[in-house]
Amino acid sequence: MRKLKARFSDDRGMTTAEYAVGTVAVAGLGGILIKLLTSNAVRDLLWSVLKGAFSFIGA
Repeated sequence: MRKLKARFSDDRGMTTAEYAVGTVAVAGLGGILIKLLTSNAVRDLLWSVLKGAFSFIGA
């Protein structure tokens, strides 16, 4: 029983696995963000927001 408990309470390597999962998640989210920001609809939306924001400066 003591050997079994020691085997399952040993967490060596967990940080490496957590970094790997985190890296894959961030890479996936980055890919989705790039795809969203390069789409025409989002680009037009961002452009209209920026034009509206800067229209107060030039008006």
